[in-house]
Amino acid sequence: MIRFEEAYALVLSRVVTIQKPERVLLLESLHRVLAEDIVSDINMPPFRKSAVDGFACRMSDLRMPLKIVETIAAGSLPTMQVEPGTCAKIMTGAPIPLGADCVLPVEDTRLADDLYVEFTGMEAKKNICELGEDIRIGDVSINKGIIIGPQHIAIMAALGYHQPLVATQPRVGILPTGDELVEPNIKPLGGQIRNSNGYQLVAQTKAAGALPSYYGIVSDSKDATYEVLAKAIAENEVVTLTGGVSMGDYDYVPEIMEKLGVTIHFSSVAVQPGKPTTFGTLDNKLVFGLPGNPVSAFIQFELLVKPAIRKLMGCKQLNPTAIRLPLAEDYRRNRAERMALVPVKIIAGSAVLPVEFHGSAHIFALGNADGIIAVPIGTTKIDKGEIVDVRPL
Repeated sequence: MIRFEEAYALVLSRVVTIQKPERVLLLESLHRVLAEDIVSDINMPPFRKSAVDGFACRMSDLRMPLKIVETIAAGSLPTMQVEPGTCAKIMTGAPIPLGADCVLPVEDTRLADDLYVEFTGMEAKKNICELGEDIRIGDVSINKGIIIGPQHIAIMAALGYHQPLVATQPRVGILPTGDELVEPNIKPLGGQIRNSNGYQLVAQTKAAGALPSYYGIVSDSKDATYEVLAKAIAENEVVTLTGGVSMGDYDYVPEIMEKLGVTIHFSSVAVQPGKPTTFGTLDNKLVFGLPGNPVSAFIQFELLVKPAIRKLMGCKQLNPTAIRLPLAEDYRRNRAERMALVPVKIIAGSAVLPVEFHGSAHIFALGNADGIIAVPIGTTKIDKGEIVDVRPL
């Protein structure tokens, strides 16, 4: 049994980033990993433009009525230069005419008649967006390795990246094992349970940015497990199995992994839940044997499999940013030989509270959880008010 930190480092040390990026349409790149720096081919703004609706003029002329010589709409060009004693009515985003060094907002002016305007404000501001003040030609606006969000879509659209280069999505084989499992459309009979692990891992794989391949329920036999696992390893970059990795009579997975030539790097991690997590590699393929209990499988996917998937895609941020909040009540446990992974709920954004949790089979606890806190080995209590790091779910 190894510590989680060692297991995490071992997994990441075996990940080889996929070196086959592809170009996709801009709107298809959402939630993909960017595989190129986004470099500006233009200055933004591309010209001096007005930041407000108002009147473009010379700041030295504010004490006198100003004659309006033209109106400049967004998308049109000025036709006249602003001379002493004159101004141009201008709309937000329109180019600043020559001679003007400020724009008076409409609300700080009064029309003297149809041809003249007076400044009524207390203090004039520039209200001009300068050429290239947002970004200049050759500047990197987005660094590769980020997960593309809507804000990045907007930037790429502004800079003409209609087909950005993104990382290839790894394929993840999903194999829930166990004769007790039935699919969700079947009502379980005596001794049976519905297969939540398979669907949970498909959803987690999609959320991680990868492509899931669901192989159906694998029966508790060595031949069946060997056959499906061999196929999954051949067809995917990552394989996740649930069940069959503990110490029961029908727990064949580690034995079959080795029979297929998989090198097992660890088969037990000092965490609770998730102790019987197994990890191995075959060439550059990653094989994870996750516990059969759904909470264990969920958490170990989040902590070990998801960072590996992100590293395969060249993502720079492998884990979500932790939120530091005080604990809302005392936390106690009797044994501390393993790191405890505790589901918690964030209360009004100001504190965290452990949710009711009956153990690694209690999947319903995760429905009320916003995150997980890690209680280190050797720690049996955390007092109310102590600051903890919450990993968002």
